[in-house]
Amino acid sequence: MELPLDQVRTLLAVVDEGTFDAAAAALHVTPSAVSQRVKALEQRTGRVLLRRTKPVRPTESGEVLVRFARQLARLERDARGELGMSGAGEPTRVPVAVNADSLATWFLGALTGLPGVCVELRREDEDHTAALLREGLVMAAVTSSPDAVPGCSVRALGRMRYLPVAAPEFAATHLTGALPDALAGAPVIVFDRRDDFQDAFVRRLGRSGAGSIRNHVPTSEGFVDAVTAGLGWGMVPESQAEPRLRRGELVRVGGDLWVDVSLYWQQWKLDSPVLGVVAEAVLRTAGGALRQP
Repeated sequence: MELPLDQVRTLLAVVDEGTFDAAAAALHVTPSAVSQRVKALEQRTGRVLLRRTKPVRPTESGEVLVRFARQLARLERDARGELGMSGAGEPTRVPVAVNADSLATWFLGALTGLPGVCVELRREDEDHTAALLREGLVMAAVTSSPDAVPGCSVRALGRMRYLPVAAPEFAATHLTGALPDALAGAPVIVFDRRDDFQDAFVRRLGRSGAGSIRNHVPTSEGFVDAVTAGLGWGMVPESQAEPRLRRGELVRVGGDLWVDVSLYWQQWKLDSPVLGVVAEAVLRTAGGALRQP
């Protein structure tokens, strides 16, 4: 069964613009034409593709077609470039999802020396970046999952090591006695309300989770600054913690304890030269920055 490209592109426009009227303006057609195309595509596929909310959101079936539409647009741009039909100096946009700690420590180094590539970064926790791939919002992502999103390939990047650390004064005040009990009651730094990393570490030590006094610091750099300032303890990437440990600004909690998080590169299965160049740069940089098996 064929998927009419004008209907698929219209579906993508509705999702991107948020309303049928805005999509009509972007496509230079009437709202009625947009509605008819979407209804025709839903009849052809036998699925409801959109949630008629404000803004409009794709259903699970709609996400499949939105991802297809974005991949189609990527292939069209690549073909235009190879045929010399692109505008002079027109950059190639590559949307990528990456977690905050990778962004703050090693990922930006992969983007140097990529002429003609405009990388659009979307910051998201590594446990949730795959969702952006699934929705077709990004072409590639740094994830914590080795299970490929449908339509994507996956390659291992390496392991990022996290150390439980605290300011010396904070540790002397709050982290005396049995470590599991101390961590379960001490103030803690978390990235946001979805951040379960510190709780998971405490659960490994036999308690139900970290303490109830939580300071939310939603940037990687701010997170380690907050720990250094003594607002709480936290799990900090090794590369960020080591300089401050050497200067005596931080101390390790629990001796030689650490947690390794495996990271993976997932990307669309497209024969796209630009996407291939970005992927190779990311894999090369990760090979030198992350712990390898």
